[in-house]
Amino acid sequence: MPFVGLTGGMGSGKSTALEALRRLGAEVISSDAVVHELYEGERLRDAVLARFGPEVAPHGVVDRAAVARRAFASEEDRTWLEGQVWPLVGARVAQWLEHARAMRPAPPAAVVEVPLLFEAGLDQLYDATIAVISEESLRRSRAAARGHALVDERAARQLSQEEKARRATFVVRNDGSEQDLERELSAVLGKLGG
Repeated sequence: MPFVGLTGGMGSGKSTALEALRRLGAEVISSDAVVHELYEGERLRDAVLARFGPEVAPHGVVDRAAVARRAFASEEDRTWLEGQVWPLVGARVAQWLEHARAMRPAPPAAVVEVPLLFEAGLDQLYDATIAVISEESLRRSRAAARGHALVDERAARQLSQEEKARRATFVVRNDGSEQDLERELSAVLGKLGG
């Protein structure tokens, strides 16, 4: 069963692609969803409260945007936060992968959505990588609909989608319908299995 990393720029449709892969039978997990879960737990919540103060967790609930504002304000704080989050995400994904590998029948692939896959140097962990790319105006409108701006790809922390596509094993365009995207991903799964 191939272990696959899925990435793409903001607004490219990574989550839509992950859901399509799930419908196609792949076992899937989102690293962002794992981070959300981790912030709901005491360990990470208490760590960010101790580091950044109570304003990042009003009423005891972590405000990820407030944490991001604080963490991305300095290299030291960003490095500290990544040092807290990434090992926990890695451990959670490792548990999930162990479960996926034990499934019978085996799914066609185990796919992890990782926005900073190449930036974090995680691509070497995977048997293959998929970059979801999309026309720039579509990306901007999708990001805006979620209340984000592409704002220089989070202050240049992310590679351009063109660079992600250059580094990926497979590139999938997400400019059409969800059915178009699902067809492209189905073809990728066929290549992974063959």
